[in-house]
Amino acid sequence: MAYQNVKVPAGGAKISIKDGKLQVPDNPIIPFVEGDGTGRDIWRASVRVFDAAVEKAYGGKRKIHWMEVYAGEKAFKLFNTWLPDETTEAFKEFLVGIKGPLTTPVGGGIRSLNVALRKLLDLYVCQRPVRYYNGVPSPVKHPEFVDMVIFRENTEDIYTGIEFQQGTEENKKFRELLKETFPKEYAKIRFPDTAGFGVKPVSVEGTERLARAAIQWALANKRKSVNLVHKGNIMKFTEGAFKDWGYTLAKREFRNEIVTERESWILGNKEANPNLSVEENARMIDPGYDMMAPDKQAEIRKEVEEALALWDTHGGGKWKSKLLIKDSIADVTLQFVLIRPRDYDVIATLNLNGDYLSDALAAQVGGIGIAPGANINYETGHAIFEATHGTAPKYADLDKVNPGSVILSGEMMFRYMGWSEAADLIVKGMEGAINAKTVTYDFARLMDGAKEVKCSEFGDAIIRHM
Repeated sequence: MAYQNVKVPAGGAKISIKDGKLQVPDNPIIPFVEGDGTGRDIWRASVRVFDAAVEKAYGGKRKIHWMEVYAGEKAFKLFNTWLPDETTEAFKEFLVGIKGPLTTPVGGGIRSLNVALRKLLDLYVCQRPVRYYNGVPSPVKHPEFVDMVIFRENTEDIYTGIEFQQGTEENKKFRELLKETFPKEYAKIRFPDTAGFGVKPVSVEGTERLARAAIQWALANKRKSVNLVHKGNIMKFTEGAFKDWGYTLAKREFRNEIVTERESWILGNKEANPNLSVEENARMIDPGYDMMAPDKQAEIRKEVEEALALWDTHGGGKWKSKLLIKDSIADVTLQFVLIRPRDYDVIATLNLNGDYLSDALAAQVGGIGIAPGANINYETGHAIFEATHGTAPKYADLDKVNPGSVILSGEMMFRYMGWSEAADLIVKGMEGAINAKTVTYDFARLMDGAKEVKCSEFGDAIIRHM
């Protein structure tokens, strides 16, 4: 399209997608939003790191053509709108972009600019890798055991924003509808007259496309497991359905590449004792089998039989080389990522669970100041890589804060584009700067013998260590 306020670089070309595969030219145009508050300092440091990595990796054969687009405070000051149509159109047209932190407008309208962009572009995966960089201060004893990638569903759950505020006419109408149509459910509400209400939609389609993306990514990157994290013991028809639909998708579309955790138990039991009967195997995977009702026992026996029917492709230990699909309750997961982090690899979960988990995990490896993130539609190819922290306005324009979140989001972007050599150099530079204890104030105050440097100087240190 023709842009009025966005200047399209003359020497660049568009990224496209063909047959589900990204087509990246050597001179791609990448839209960027520098961000509000500290975003300005961070972007200046980050873009130098990106350009240096590309130059060093490809010796001038490849080059990013950066195209500024506008959102947040800068857009409001220039165009009197927080999110210009041209910005979303640019992200649609050029497929892959990157952004710094944005202010959420005060006083109504857009609840969150970040959420608005995700919804407008249907970026259904929030992908958050969490790994440790040697030397980063951490509150846990073994942060080096943390190496996880979270696939957080981005378009459903409570983030859809379907709420009815207490005291409003909408709330009253919803309450009356609930009371008349679903009296048993209404009776469960302790204080209905003063309650706010929220609706939590979770769909088959939304679940399946997230699970598919997580499994495909795990297989492509030779990861060991995908864990479906949910609260299905309480919310059976939303969170519990997410778990069930995830397993169903995995077995339907990836049968020869995956094994479920319970299937691995059944196959392992048979391998250890070839004479084991179906019923004996059922008792081993479900210790309460003898106390179950007959119909439930029949379900467990059927599960055993279906797993044993996989013997040709999965038996004899072959299941050990498959991608393991398992699940865990959300509150248990939050505990176990602390005490058993090596049990977790790729995590697929709903929106709210993913929000909690990604920030909790980031705290184990140095905080959200160096936590990267991306919002991706793996079907259309659209992706926006972004800082996961806020704007920190009190530090704006002081050249002080850690640019690591945007820099590592750029590393994710390069890997998504297939430019792994540039991505590897960013990781090498980051590790080198941190190991040399040349760090910004947030790390320096927690490290013995560290040299505190400015935001821009940390970017310089990363480039030196590539």
